[in-house]
Amino acid sequence: MNQWRFKLLYDGDCPLCQREARFLQSRNRHGWLAFEDIAAPGFDAAAYGTTQAALMGVIHGVFPDGRMVQKVAVFREAYRAIGLGWLLAPTAWPGLRWLADLGYEWFARHRMDIGRLLGRHCETGACAVPLSKTPRS
Repeated sequence: MNQWRFKLLYDGDCPLCQREARFLQSRNRHGWLAFEDIAAPGFDAAAYGTTQAALMGVIHGVFPDGRMVQKVAVFREAYRAIGLGWLLAPTAWPGLRWLADLGYEWFARHRMDIGRLLGRHCETGACAVPLSKTPRS
């Protein structure tokens, strides 16, 4: 496998996050997308210069050089790494970028409720979204 080009930091305790990660893993034919479960025992958010609460608040991703992105930019990069970048390319367009991030922020705050509505539950409760507001980027 080739060296990864982008790493997805996902919540392995969140059923919706697990589902998306499994989809991406199934399409990761070249190994260009790496995955790290931020809910795994021993995971250290400080290694990325952030906190666990920040990572749980919105999705983050990292490039090999250490640059981090969050929100919908993570999905754009993850999908680009598996060869499906065209699907999310419009979310980077002016106006749509702001709207996509706003929609994602709403989803991130309500992901556990959405999961319950879809019959997917967080078994441990560890995937609850922190109450503190995350900074906008």
